[in-house]
Amino acid sequence: MTSILAPRFRPSTTVAAVIHREDPTGGPLQYLLVLEHTPEGLRLNNPAGHLEQGESPLQAVVREALEETARVFTPEAWLGCYLARFQRQRPGEPVEDVTYLRLAFSGTAGEADAVRALDDGIVDTLWLSREALRARRAEHRSPLLMRCIDDHAQGRLLPLAAVHSDPSVWTPEIRR
Repeated sequence: MTSILAPRFRPSTTVAAVIHREDPTGGPLQYLLVLEHTPEGLRLNNPAGHLEQGESPLQAVVREALEETARVFTPEAWLGCYLARFQRQRPGEPVEDVTYLRLAFSGTAGEADAVRALDDGIVDTLWLSREALRARRAEHRSPLLMRCIDDHAQGRLLPLAAVHSDPSVWTPEIRR
């Protein structure tokens, strides 16, 4: 039981797009990744970002994928809900301790819009096979990156209808 004085646990809710395509040269399935600046240096990640107030998880993942890849993402399945904890210690600062709650979706994306700029911090996008991505594990931003790719590759797909957003997300009920 938690003390009523203890702060409420508030994980950081994020969405992630596992974007896949057939390899144009006939090789294994490829996944679209972003290469982004982080405090730990350049890292690979799924196109991902924070769920914002007033949007559903599906709206958020489409928005985040567009911002980070300049491509329109079409969700096809829900991969699942993932949880990971991250700690970072910068010199002279307290330990940063964040738990991420990730809602991951798989699907496809159109061609990149050549005139659309990528989100701040995104250096590039690249298509990698699962094996090539696994070989670059030291560059992964999160352990959830490979887990989501592996779940997709193993066919762990759930219907999009399994993710429900109540209309109150867009039009909150005022309680008096």
